[in-house]
Amino acid sequence: MVAELVDGFGRVHRDLRISVTDRCNFRCQYCMPEEGMQWRDRADLLTFEEITRVARIMVERYGVSSIRLTGGEPLVRARLPLLVEQLASLGVDLAMTTNGVSLPLLAEELRAAGLQRVNISLDSLRADRFTELTRRDDLPRVLDGVESALAAGFDPVKVNVVVMKGINDDEVLDFAEWGRRMGVVVRFIEFMPLDADERWDRSLVLSQQEIVATLEEAYDLEPIERSSAPATRWRYRDGGGEVGVVATVSESFCESCDRVRITADGQFRSCLFATEETDVRALLRDGSSDDVVAEALERTVAAKWAGHQIDQVHFIRPRRSMSEIGG
Repeated sequence: MVAELVDGFGRVHRDLRISVTDRCNFRCQYCMPEEGMQWRDRADLLTFEEITRVARIMVERYGVSSIRLTGGEPLVRARLPLLVEQLASLGVDLAMTTNGVSLPLLAEELRAAGLQRVNISLDSLRADRFTELTRRDDLPRVLDGVESALAAGFDPVKVNVVVMKGINDDEVLDFAEWGRRMGVVVRFIEFMPLDADERWDRSLVLSQQEIVATLEEAYDLEPIERSSAPATRWRYRDGGGEVGVVATVSESFCESCDRVRITADGQFRSCLFATEETDVRALLRDGSSDDVVAEALERTVAAKWAGHQIDQVHFIRPRRSMSEIGG
């Protein structure tokens, strides 16, 4: 009989996010400090076998049904399709979040290995702005990556857009039009306090209400019933697909969150904004049994807080940035 991974508020957790590397081929100004980062030694990262062992424990014991690979940038991890093949054998919904730069080279191989869906991070469709945000002139490669994902048969292909007031908020309708034309699902994400240089300011947040109001200037939208997924979604009534908003700041969805995370160096986190972690890597490498690992996972989830409390005076910023935690 499969048990449930339940926290103290009765929330059952069935969505596992796995960061496979802390490295990236961009140096995004809102994800990574300008001077770059001190990358972890390869020996500090979980091996594919260690990742698969933890995933298997969570799938077989707790009914975890969804796994997403993240980074850093997951496609900089060598031989990633081998890990995809191992995880796909667990029979879960297997997805990946990527910046898309290397997808033209790997999309077909990843699809053949068992990856089912991809989310591609893209914060501007304008070449000069893209270069300013990422410190790389790679917009054409990312757009090629979107087309490669579609050609490889990933369904759906989602594009994640972090919207910031005064930075790229004037592209909301541009992204909506482009997404409809390309046949991809655009998801607008509110700017969260996980930037590496700790420059987050509430005034930069374009709220869900503001994003939807902008979309409704051009399109007739119909709400889609909400699930445990982070995005609130709408259909275009003319049949042009759907669009979503991840409103972590303005309309927190903590009460329906079913996600847990493992960092590239093997730290288990019950929340994206957690201030404490459990060292699963140490257990995996000291000969601990699956029972001992499972008990550590259960204790961590049982201690999960009610919510992150962003924008409250007592909010505590995590010591790790998004590039170290994984999305």
